[in-house]
Amino acid sequence: MCSFDALNLDPELVKAVEDLGYTDPTTVQSQVIPAMLAGTDVIVRSKTGSGKTAAFSLPVIQNLVSGEKAVQCLVLTPTRELALQVSRAMIDYGKHSQVKVLAVYGGQHYGPQIRSLKKGVQVVVGTPGRLNDLIRKNILDLSSVHTVVLDEADEMLSMGFIEDIETILSETPSERQTTLFSATVPQRIRKLAEKYMNDPQSIFVQQKEMTVDTIEQRYCVVNEKDKLAVLTRFFEVEEISSALIFAKTRVSTGELANEMTMRGFAAEPLNGDLNQDARERVLNRFRKNQIKVLVATDVAARGLDIDDISHVFNYDLPHDPQSYVHRVGRTGRAGKTGIAITLVTPKEKYSIRRIEKFTRHQLVQAAIPTEEEIATYRVTQLMDQVAMWLRRGRCSQEQVLVEQLVEEGHDAQVIAAVALKIARGEEKQRPIAQVSEVREVQRGRSKRPNRAANRDGARGKGNVSHEAGMIRMRLNRGKHHGVRARDVVSTIARYSKVPGSSLGKIRIQEKNTLVDVPENYVEQVLAKSGAYQLHQQPIQISVAN
Repeated sequence: MCSFDALNLDPELVKAVEDLGYTDPTTVQSQVIPAMLAGTDVIVRSKTGSGKTAAFSLPVIQNLVSGEKAVQCLVLTPTRELALQVSRAMIDYGKHSQVKVLAVYGGQHYGPQIRSLKKGVQVVVGTPGRLNDLIRKNILDLSSVHTVVLDEADEMLSMGFIEDIETILSETPSERQTTLFSATVPQRIRKLAEKYMNDPQSIFVQQKEMTVDTIEQRYCVVNEKDKLAVLTRFFEVEEISSALIFAKTRVSTGELANEMTMRGFAAEPLNGDLNQDARERVLNRFRKNQIKVLVATDVAARGLDIDDISHVFNYDLPHDPQSYVHRVGRTGRAGKTGIAITLVTPKEKYSIRRIEKFTRHQLVQAAIPTEEEIATYRVTQLMDQVAMWLRRGRCSQEQVLVEQLVEEGHDAQVIAAVALKIARGEEKQRPIAQVSEVREVQRGRSKRPNRAANRDGARGKGNVSHEAGMIRMRLNRGKHHGVRARDVVSTIARYSKVPGSSLGKIRIQEKNTLVDVPENYVEQVLAKSGAYQLHQQPIQISVAN
């Protein structure tokens, strides 16, 4: 494996990646960076989480012309979430290079974008719909662009963005460099490449790292405000020898470690605020089992080499499936079994399907441990301890005390009960935290296909889908509002990240529209409630009743 130094990157870029905790480039980075630095067009077939953002960001930043205020690089992404993620990453990579990056996406006010563009930005990262809006309004000038990156091209294709992409590319100089990243390369992607790319180099990165069979992977759906309560409940009922909890930020690791300690589970944070000596001291205490719980960020956990972690908890969801793989891989090592538990809110539940698709491994949904289960477990632990000491028989001093109490007239059973009560005294310091009811998205019932209806052409009419596995959903816009089938597909796909090709029958009525959505995508569609826009107007999507 080569180093970032060996890729002919500027020293300030190498320092930036080292500051972020990266030591060696991934396979995709080691192949893409030299090609892009040389000005070559590249088609990269690579899964999410392979390190592709750094693969294109680092050469893009190095190739920028300093002092130039015009937009020099354009990055197209399928969703606002990815646009924000990429722009933040590019800002991090370019922090020593004074790079100006702007993210643009639907739902934002135009004012801040216009002001930023007038001041001058070198890189624009955005979704095709909003980029086209800015071009039509003569706000975004792409005449100075020399690099275009199409990120997750197959996702943009499935979301109906192909025409928008072609319109945007036609606004850029023909002699530009174009880089395309895609998990798959279907025929329409190949045609796009043939039309808009110049003798591209193809790079295929085989997905290697997966979760292993020795890891039991579960997830639990919780309300955001109850995450700490649910986490402590799992600590009550799981046989935890040592645990690694992942949180989003350095600040949250410290806060969560304090909260866990206050609840009787000694924990310490592992984050970027610790210098190397402090980090080693924390890890040594963990290795020696002086502390059982570490709360860490992804960056701080890099290079963590400990084989005896029994549990990994994802308190906050990782940014991408590859990060999930890295996290859960901290347990189940050296031939041992391990457990990984991920806490997700109802709106985040769709991320579990992304992880399952990426890892090709199904996660099991776990119920939140109940108060009764915790109380029973506490009693079981107590009785196990008593049984252990009875077997050992090493309590001669305590027997003398019991004999004294019996001589004073106390009943032996009562003495034993009092002793157990004293032993359970610490439980009062650990009250079982209350957890509110989780209101998950209600799914309708899909019916079996109506054979008679199929014959007379009436299949799918009404508020309930007659296609197995599909749920009928309603949009509050129809023919009266100029809605077309392609609008429905692109809108749902764009905002919810549901593949447009998965949608079923669409029935456009005068004032509303009915669309069949696969049952396993319903929550994902409803999770974006309040964000949907069609023809720049907000729309509502609900399950048809």
